[in-house]
Amino acid sequence: MSRRLVLGGAALAATATLTLGLPAVPALAAAPAPGTVAGKLFRAWLAGDRAAAAGVATPAAVRTIFGYAYRAPDRFDGCSRGVCRYVHTSVRVPGGLNGIAMTVTGSKVTKVYLSRHVVRPSAAAGHLFDAWKRGDRYAALEVGAEGAVRTLFRVRYDPRGVTHHFQGCAKEPKGYACAWSYEGGAMFMHVHGSAARGYDVRSISYTAD
Repeated sequence: MSRRLVLGGAALAATATLTLGLPAVPALAAAPAPGTVAGKLFRAWLAGDRAAAAGVATPAAVRTIFGYAYRAPDRFDGCSRGVCRYVHTSVRVPGGLNGIAMTVTGSKVTKVYLSRHVVRPSAAAGHLFDAWKRGDRYAALEVGAEGAVRTLFRVRYDPRGVTHHFQGCAKEPKGYACAWSYEGGAMFMHVHGSAARGYDVRSISYTAD
């Protein structure tokens, strides 16, 4: 036979007091969608409002976006894994990024990537090489065409592997070839453009000794 536990009036009052005495747990506010955060920074930049930009981005991100050399991208291209992109549809700019990309962490834009106006072939090649060393594809796309970045990143840079020695840039029929030598061969970044338009790396080739 089952037995039922019946609480008396005093017991019920004590239980109610204990229950009502518990502190309320505040509801956690959901982080805004990355596209919402990126949109706020983008609109603040368009308006030239650094104070509003500082409310949704780190100081480094604000400095970067306000240094963009080209006119504003005209299309929002969505967000992937916390990175939101704005791209050009009517203007050609150097590199494969084609505009601006923002890394969003929580309620802040923590890093901004942008198509860069690089006035020396060696600077474009050096920027791409450094991005490869860090494993940062978005930084690579700032100065490298998509095909060049894809070729370079097929192999991960190994700091304990062969040492690359920069050999400078030499003129070639359609631009410049910037070379790195290493034991067993060499890598060539083929750079196109001009100081006025900006230089970018269009392709990469390799030779073996």
